[in-house]
Amino acid sequence: MSHYYSEEPGTPLKTKTIEVCIRGHCFKFITASGVFSFGKLDRGTELLIESMVLDEGWRVLDLGCGYGAIGIVASRFVDYVVMTDVNRRAVNIARKNLKINGVRNAEVRWGSLYEPVKGEKFDTIITNPPVHAGKEVLREIVINAPRHLNDGGLLQLVIKTKQGAKYIKALMDDHFTEVRELAKGSGYRVYAGIA
Repeated sequence: MSHYYSEEPGTPLKTKTIEVCIRGHCFKFITASGVFSFGKLDRGTELLIESMVLDEGWRVLDLGCGYGAIGIVASRFVDYVVMTDVNRRAVNIARKNLKINGVRNAEVRWGSLYEPVKGEKFDTIITNPPVHAGKEVLREIVINAPRHLNDGGLLQLVIKTKQGAKYIKALMDDHFTEVRELAKGSGYRVYAGIA
């Protein structure tokens, strides 16, 4: 069974370009089969983008970037963005989307979770985690985030209320000094954990 958390999606490549206006800017994104949220900006990612906390001097990690929506929007508001994904097709599409949107303060790296940013620190890590990859992956994202965050840095993520929100919130409470709910709606919650 191939899914978007695979290194090499098994589905034939199909692409579809979408236009999204969010946070006062308009963007064009190529989306692809075998990459999360083909043909649309999913509601969870949209809620996360609308509510994510950003600061102009920040260095941001978009973890599991997919076709790049979170990192590309963030690039308009921060100093630098590193985007990572385990899915090679996602990495290729995200790189194309950087070009299409004229983004010069971001890069896309291939690799699983925090591997591509070993030893690096960020002001915030932002992710729509791959829930279907299983609890172990979610756990790794949360418990390893603090070692990649500057003091007071934020892990910001979105989760479906009925698909692990309680689990994620409890995990974040255990590993962060404070956890806030930034937004909720359409069956999703956005949490920020302060390192």
